[in-house]
Amino acid sequence: MAAFIGIDLGTTFSAVAQIDETGRPVIVANRDGQNITPSVVEFRDNDVVEVGEEARKNLFISGSSVGRFKRDMGTSTTYYDLNQKSYTPTDLSAFVLKKLVQDTKAAVGSIEDVIVSIPANFANEARDATIAAAIAAGLNIKHIVNEPTAAALYYAYKSGEELSGTYAVYDLGGGTFDISIIHVEGQDIEVLSANGVAKCGGDDFDRTLLKLIKEKYKTATGEDLNDIDFSVNDAEEEKKSLSKREKVLVRVVRQNIEITRSEFEESISALISQARLATEATVDEVDISVKDIAGVFLVGGSTRIPAVQQSVRSIFGKDPISTANVDEVVALGAAVYAAYKGDRSKLNAIQKKTIEQIKVDERTAMCFGTLAYDRERNDQYNSVIIPKNQKIPCSKTESFYTVYEGQESVGIEVTESRSPEKDPKFVKIIQKGELSLPSGRPAQQEIKITYSFDENQLMHCKFVDVASGREEVFALSPTQKSESTDSEIDKFTVE
Repeated sequence: MAAFIGIDLGTTFSAVAQIDETGRPVIVANRDGQNITPSVVEFRDNDVVEVGEEARKNLFISGSSVGRFKRDMGTSTTYYDLNQKSYTPTDLSAFVLKKLVQDTKAAVGSIEDVIVSIPANFANEARDATIAAAIAAGLNIKHIVNEPTAAALYYAYKSGEELSGTYAVYDLGGGTFDISIIHVEGQDIEVLSANGVAKCGGDDFDRTLLKLIKEKYKTATGEDLNDIDFSVNDAEEEKKSLSKREKVLVRVVRQNIEITRSEFEESISALISQARLATEATVDEVDISVKDIAGVFLVGGSTRIPAVQQSVRSIFGKDPISTANVDEVVALGAAVYAAYKGDRSKLNAIQKKTIEQIKVDERTAMCFGTLAYDRERNDQYNSVIIPKNQKIPCSKTESFYTVYEGQESVGIEVTESRSPEKDPKFVKIIQKGELSLPSGRPAQQEIKITYSFDENQLMHCKFVDVASGREEVFALSPTQKSESTDSEIDKFTVE
């Protein structure tokens, strides 16, 4: 029987899960017998690519090893120069995905459908880039799912009692922070609002701790600490120790450096405050009190940090819920979602019974609009067409009008913003184009603009000149602008 697979493509670690024959989501261990795989790529001789723990050992030491590139997904100007070649974050993510799938096939055999999870705060370009990476890795990917939604789905499944009410999903992983407010009835999940901080996570905590250790080392020795002698990887291990102990003694180049938990927590307090502000804003968006939150689900390895857990208690006035391995919960939920979205004729009777109880409703995480012209003010402004927190899928149409007599074209500028901004300076233009018009017409000719948001939270746009029927249609889709190609990935041997 073909497997339905969920993949958590993480900043520092990735995980894979499947729905087993009993209808339970279970982690699929990699070839090393580990439940999580480091999201690290190392380029070796003869086009051999190492992905995982062996590559991680050389991270920040070898010039041919790279990790934590997920934080740059969707940034088309970011390249990593390795072994005299340049790679995008999409290329590198494709190598990780290829490794994960190879290990999964070795464990479970053939794969039916794959769901890859993404941070809820990923912009449209980053979502495109994730799907492009999956396609380049040869995956049969039809859907993606937000990480907090996948986690909530698993917690709803896992709960020994029926969940009922409004919950928060607090997701602090290796690279990003996501906060979602959801409504749950049994295994029916509706996302009410989602926000996040794009670069706030374990990587930032590691680098902050490394800076603290370097400062103490210089005070003690008068010398600068070299990254080869103590890297971000080493700082990550000490960070984990500080979640269990009040202090650690770090041995660095024959020098003992003492770091207390309180010193570390003080150094990362600004990052935790960013997560707190995003959380409070998200609760405000759904117009409820924190007292109305029935529970808080923890997701992501960085939620193990005591100061993070204390921040959650302070915000919500209750202990957070962590009934599963926070490193694995997203992959487990993504596996459930893969079966939920897949061909149910390929599920056995027990699997069908599990999946038929599930219902998931997502909402938009961004505002989408267009730049328009205000005749009275003689100025350009941003007009939001699809607001944030609209239930997906959705479609909205609005009418605009040509400005002057004889106008022969309309500029197409699709915008994205985290709030309903009118000032063009505070929005991101994610697509440009032009709709040509017939000549010799008067002003005030109607132009209808339709934006449709699909289940993968990708945009489809249509600009129509009503009088002539001329239209410009496009989808912000990785199949049109993929950064990678199958041939580029396939010529490497991934180990």
